[in-house]
Amino acid sequence: MPPVAIQLYSLLFKLILRRRLSSLSASASSSSFGVSSRAAADHHHPSPPSNPSFSSAAGADAVATKDLHPDPLSSLHLRLFLPNPHHSATPAAPAAGANAPPPLRRNSFPQPAHDARSPASAVGQELSRRASASFSGVSPSAAPCYGGYLPTARSGRRLPVIVQFHGGAFATGAADSAANDAFCRRVARLCDAIVVAVGYRLAPESRYPAAFEDGVTVLKWIAKQANLAACGRTMARGAGSGGADSFGAALVEPWLAAHADPSRCVLLGVSCGANIADYVARKAVEAGKLLDPIKVVAQVLMYPFFMGTSPTQSELKLANSYFYDKSTCLLAWKLFLPEGEFSLDHPAANPLVPGKGPPLKLMPPTLTVVAELDWMKDRAIAYSKELRKVNVDAPVLEYKDAVHEFATLDVLLKTPLAQACAEDIAIWVKKYISLRGHELSY
Repeated sequence: MPPVAIQLYSLLFKLILRRRLSSLSASASSSSFGVSSRAAADHHHPSPPSNPSFSSAAGADAVATKDLHPDPLSSLHLRLFLPNPHHSATPAAPAAGANAPPPLRRNSFPQPAHDARSPASAVGQELSRRASASFSGVSPSAAPCYGGYLPTARSGRRLPVIVQFHGGAFATGAADSAANDAFCRRVARLCDAIVVAVGYRLAPESRYPAAFEDGVTVLKWIAKQANLAACGRTMARGAGSGGADSFGAALVEPWLAAHADPSRCVLLGVSCGANIADYVARKAVEAGKLLDPIKVVAQVLMYPFFMGTSPTQSELKLANSYFYDKSTCLLAWKLFLPEGEFSLDHPAANPLVPGKGPPLKLMPPTLTVVAELDWMKDRAIAYSKELRKVNVDAPVLEYKDAVHEFATLDVLLKTPLAQACAEDIAIWVKKYISLRGHELSY
């Protein structure tokens, strides 16, 4: 059982969330442009601004962030999380008087300038000309910021891409909320991957399938970015250094172009975001090579928002559980599904309805995270079991005395259980994103 303080906070959370959903239901209006950010029940934590630097001000985890709006016709919003290439690979600082190690030639971020009379200075200047980041106008003491991308420059090491979908019952939350920002930073650091947090359109302004289609749109956008970068590099090699930025640098997103490896893409969904992730995974399977060079190698479903007409044992026993009880979730589904189409066996709600997408045997490896005190856990476990029946790697991690969103809610993010969950996810994900493979599994 959770601590008393968490139980009391859960009561307040449910009260505020129910009032918010009821208010949205009373003033529901449709909009193709939509809304992609709305304060959740924990709205007293403001959204942190993006910070494209690796200073301690951006967080001790050395992760830079950037906000993007890839679709001018909708409110779709992205926040990119780029872990510092130096952070995990840089050796400890040498002792005073010791010779400094030469800069890494393959790194996209040049080392601080050395004395002009020293041999290291010439090496540093050569690196600055060849790197894909520019630090012109930045003082030596300032935090390094990403300065741009050139197709002819030597890019740094390629990082896998994790596309993350936040929770919030389809009607609240945001990709740049304080809780989601902290969680994505943690995932980016532990997995050593670029995290693309998706701010999809929310209900009731944009009902199903708007949020699900936004997830597919983001996957196609990442594929387009990779193709533009590759095309730019090809044109630059053919035209010489004089045409280096005539195509690629003008159109591509620099962080993804310089560091992303789209052939190692993982989908990660939190609560209702897990429903979106599963939908996007199915669409990626159906698209096949049409999404090249994107390859979804795995997905992580964290306490999915699955429901169904036939109640499970956990639904009967824990219907009034913490934070998200069944009655509140039903209200959220009524806001999300199109009017006149409400059904708990809707393909968006129930992953086990027959005829839903491609055969399960074609689905990517799927890690399911569930909480012991979550009334929706049984259906998520049943879905994982069906995947294992067709030989898909689909383990389940169930955490004792845990509640829905125990690893992503703002008041629970710093608990040992939340940290352990993120580390467990990273261990499993690295089996599929590590170039060298990974010996640990479940």
